[in-house]
Amino acid sequence: MKFPTHAVFFGWQPAAWLRVRGSDAANFLQGQFTNDLRSIPQGDGVYGLWLNVKGKVVADSFVLRGGAAGEYWVASYFSPAAVICERLESFVIADDVVIEDMTTEWAAVTIFGEGMKEALAGETQGGFLFCGRRGREESVEWVFPTSQQAAVRAQLVGGRACSTEEMARRRIAAGIPAVPADLGLGDLPNEGGLEADTISYTKGCYLGQEVMARLKSMGQVRRRLMRVAFAGEEIPARPAPLFLGARQVGELRSAAPDDAGGCIGLAMLSLLQVAPGAALAFAPDAPATINLLEPDSR
Repeated sequence: MKFPTHAVFFGWQPAAWLRVRGSDAANFLQGQFTNDLRSIPQGDGVYGLWLNVKGKVVADSFVLRGGAAGEYWVASYFSPAAVICERLESFVIADDVVIEDMTTEWAAVTIFGEGMKEALAGETQGGFLFCGRRGREESVEWVFPTSQQAAVRAQLVGGRACSTEEMARRRIAAGIPAVPADLGLGDLPNEGGLEADTISYTKGCYLGQEVMARLKSMGQVRRRLMRVAFAGEEIPARPAPLFLGARQVGELRSAAPDDAGGCIGLAMLSLLQVAPGAALAFAPDAPATINLLEPDSR
């Protein structure tokens, strides 16, 4: 395959790449994952979350169907393999389920560009393809054995490699949380705006399902992850407290330089205390230099 010169790619190491197999693997994963795995698209994955009993976010991942009967793969950009393994293994009782951490044996590349998933079909060197969640632009994730890295790099000749900073900027600009940096054990999926993409309300029981059902029936959460912008300051260590006057109203969870000399970020903010259009500060009663962006990219 000749790689299109207009395409952009980013090489990355999965934080988690697990193989889950066994005669009970399908039912076991279905009973733990927030999204419905009964109809995983052929050659693609389903994105969702792993919650605790209180409905708080433990980790996120894609789940893909493997080539063998009863085989599934669990992939995550940022949630550590050890965290997902511990979360799953703690609920394996008498199930015929084996969970294997294969993270160090696989590598990955994100490729941006319309139609790239179809263009790469048949060129994956024994790997996996699935649609990514990296930004507004269409993207595909290609996960492959580390033994194939040289062959994959050869196929990418002609495209443009992007930096980690650019990837963060794409994600933040699209309002996509990184788990667990932006959304973690102290947070509900709805606070990160993930309920539409990750929660199935029709699949039946899973850990945290009762909390999700109550949230759906009772209404809004009290906090929300929002996009912010600020200029003229260095990016502070995160999480960084944010203030409205003398009162702390949230915290900056992630940030990256933008294309105009400033920065954009994702901040968890109180909906009771922060009105649309409010300006915030990094210190009590300091000049308000942090602006909320319109929630038009979710």
